[in-house]
Amino acid sequence: MDARMTRRVLLAALAAAPTLARAQSWPTRPPRLVLPFPPGGTADVLGRLLAERLGAAIGQPVVVENRPGASGNIAAEAVSRAAPDGYTVFLGTQGTHAANAALFERLPYDPIKDFVAIAPLAIVPNILVVHPDVPARTVAEFVAYAKANPGRLRFGSSGNGTSIHLAGEMFKAAAGIEMEHVPYRGSAPAQTDLIAGRIELMFELLPGTIGQIRDGRVRPIAVASRARMAALPDVPTFTEAGVPGFVTGAWFGLFAPAGTPDAIVQRLAAAMAEMTGPNGSLLGRLSELGAEPLSATPAEFAAFVVSETARWAEVVRRSGARLD
Repeated sequence: MDARMTRRVLLAALAAAPTLARAQSWPTRPPRLVLPFPPGGTADVLGRLLAERLGAAIGQPVVVENRPGASGNIAAEAVSRAAPDGYTVFLGTQGTHAANAALFERLPYDPIKDFVAIAPLAIVPNILVVHPDVPARTVAEFVAYAKANPGRLRFGSSGNGTSIHLAGEMFKAAAGIEMEHVPYRGSAPAQTDLIAGRIELMFELLPGTIGQIRDGRVRPIAVASRARMAALPDVPTFTEAGVPGFVTGAWFGLFAPAGTPDAIVQRLAAAMAEMTGPNGSLLGRLSELGAEPLSATPAEFAAFVVSETARWAEVVRRSGARLD
């Protein structure tokens, strides 16, 4: 190595030293976890559960910040522009990091380049739930009722382009029925209107509605998972109910702004792996909520996100959904 090369290496090491030192001492104050949807829905339920466990793992409380709007794009853009110092992390979804790229003509952030993927958290299925006044208890009965009342049924969602919206559009196409989509700013207000009878149904994510199902405020028809969920063993899958291959839901995972020091990324990833791995502290609670824990290294999760971008582009194309 010549003198000039030695000098460049030395200068690079000196420049990196403050960042490395900060990463090794991280965290010295509470980080914030930004959620892309308002309180009350699945993202909020899972995010607050994650914040509690993650705070215990890193020795600092994790502050939850809900930043809803634009199908998660407002929160994602804010995090993409945050300082990459480990004090801002993001609960991303298949919407913010896969489907939105196909749904929106332009995104105010790049879901791949502007973030570092840390670890997945869980995947949750959509479940068709109806107001108790809807005279249907099976998928076949529901489809017959919808065909007898074309365009009169209204399905709510947590917003345009969310998995709840896309599941409804996919089911409309699969069953050959007409329903009106009613978007809300989050699933909690949609559930409020469903319980009140102002809309007739939702393709809600299971953790966001399981309490209402158990209380009898909404009626489950079928779940869009590959197998029945342990949390609701009496509810059939759509495949069992006569709609083969109708499997859809949403995944959630932890992201940070691009440029976040690798030492911090690896520490967060290790904490996530411990929580979602065998005997992890999140397993029992996630199962109770109807969520399936996921575990992967940062590299594996990053590859998964890339593959999901292509998969959801095809889902959006088939659904015909498009947003400005």
